[in-house]
Amino acid sequence: MAAGLSFFKLSFLLSLLSGGSDLLLLGPGSESGHAQIGKFPPSCNRIECPSYELVHSGNGYEIRRYNTSVWVSTKPIQDISLVAATRTAFFQLFAYIQGKNEYHQKIEMTAPVISQVLPSDGPFCKSSFVVSFYVPKKNQPDPAPAENLHIQKWTPRYVAVRQFSGFVSDDSVGQEAAALDSSLKGTAWANAIEKSKNEGGVGSDSAYTVAQYNSPFEFTGRVNEIWLPFEMDV
Repeated sequence: MAAGLSFFKLSFLLSLLSGGSDLLLLGPGSESGHAQIGKFPPSCNRIECPSYELVHSGNGYEIRRYNTSVWVSTKPIQDISLVAATRTAFFQLFAYIQGKNEYHQKIEMTAPVISQVLPSDGPFCKSSFVVSFYVPKKNQPDPAPAENLHIQKWTPRYVAVRQFSGFVSDDSVGQEAAALDSSLKGTAWANAIEKSKNEGGVGSDSAYTVAQYNSPFEFTGRVNEIWLPFEMDV
């Protein structure tokens, strides 16, 4: 039974961190990456996800307020491909939840796995990617340290979110991030995001974040998200 659970965790993480391109070929009912709003990720009915409050629903986006959360993160990975960079991160994160950490703890699978993206200045230059695993609430008071990984403790924050379906690819994430930016133009949220970045606040360490929720065995109902975290005065 334990071996079977470990295999599921391995498959789940590998799918999230590889973009699922190989699995997509196997799924006759798989979806393409259509935009969607307000779909609750099915995986969050089965495994733990960070909690949030829905603040606003706009045209093609949502604004959420996330509570304090803890993430275990890779060092920045330099690559021209999000999919390739997250494959590189996979082995560290899977080893971590299987007990390769200073506490020798096995840690429950959660969702989403997120990739913070800092794009390069040119199409053939390497971008920077930090890939993170959401730490379950029971482990957050004292998250296990691990070699070559670091702990991110997030304060409460707002996040502008655009959802899309299908498997994540290098082409789709750029298009979806641009669509989110476009849908926010002219709103108070866009001004708050820009101010937060310019002042070195929440969201200033990356251009956008990609959140992936699904197991490799789900070919329909897939939910991915582009996140733009920010802080604002209320």
